[in-house]
Amino acid sequence: MTALPAPPSKLPATLWSLAASAVVLACIAFLDVDWAGLLGLPAATWEYGALMFGDPTWDKLPRALFETWRSISMAWLGAIGCVVVSIPLGMLAAGGVGPAWLRYGLRGVFAVIRAVPEVIIALILLTVTGLTPFTGALALAIAGIGTQAKWTYETIESLDDGAAEAVAAAGGGRAAALRWALWPAALPTLLSFALYRFELNIRMSAVLGLVGAGGVGQMLANYTNFREWGTVGMLLIVVIVATMLVDTVSGAIRRRIMEGAPSRGMDRSR
Repeated sequence: MTALPAPPSKLPATLWSLAASAVVLACIAFLDVDWAGLLGLPAATWEYGALMFGDPTWDKLPRALFETWRSISMAWLGAIGCVVVSIPLGMLAAGGVGPAWLRYGLRGVFAVIRAVPEVIIALILLTVTGLTPFTGALALAIAGIGTQAKWTYETIESLDDGAAEAVAAAGGGRAAALRWALWPAALPTLLSFALYRFELNIRMSAVLGLVGAGGVGQMLANYTNFREWGTVGMLLIVVIVATMLVDTVSGAIRRRIMEGAPSRGMDRSR
């Protein structure tokens, strides 16, 4: 009679679970959580929510809309600058496109950029460019290069090699394969990623305003410091509505790019 194999050991999974639990407990211990404050959080949230949204101050709405437009402009310029720089560099970092020394060098630079938050980049730029919305746009452009370039070379590397091999068989070099095979196939995905970068910048532009980069975020920070909760509530409503509108429009465009135009059936009854 053949002996049954021994069941797999559960020791590695148990050790990993214990290690993860220890890390969570250590994080809680070092954070010095105020459990009494957490219990009072729902009541405080309700109180401040009533202050902000019970009677919003609408007399500053025109300025809020103008500052929101500045934030959107900041996000759009940052997205354009990011895409213009990151797509060519990301394509050179793709396997089979750029030489190995250039490919790994660029990937290292992209990793360093991804490790630095947008707020830190904005604080560094503030010492050079000053408290202007251009600082926010420049910070968004630089901060987005790392992620956008990573998306680019991963998209290039995920493409089917058939078209590139056909170009090579016809006598085309690496540049020809990139231009006539890889670029047309990757373009819809790269455009979709560019629009997604714009959506991300919309959210980050409000955060950068908190550090003095201009836009609706700076207006929100100022009125929060002065405890003018009615104006803060109005600003939050404007930010939420504007963000949802931009997400809806951008999402529809991205779906159209990825799925293509709807086919129209020909009426053959006539």
